Amino acid sequence: MKPIAAELAADVMRWDAERKLVRLRDELTALGVNAELRDNNSALMVARPDPGLPVSVFVGRGGAYYSWQDANKRHPANDPQGAASILAEYIKGC
Repeated sequence: MKPIAAELAADVMRWDAERKLVRLRDELTALGVNAELRDNNSALMVARPDPGLPVSVFVGRGGAYYSWQDANKRHPANDPQGAASILAEYIKGC
């Protein structure tokens, strides 16, 4: 693949991941969970209800999954509402 085409493909993948993270953030916000994109939009930082480090959520597996807990937990990225519900329950138990 030519360098310019490779850069464009990488940009498209990054934009898709950002869009998915924004959709997840919006769903979490609707559930009353505080979540913010990192400065570089590479991950979503989901605040815990108690003091502690936030849960970092990223889009992995070529854009197929939301992943967290060192990728031990994941949910299909085409279901941001379901992922938000699972994450909301997960952070309550942390």
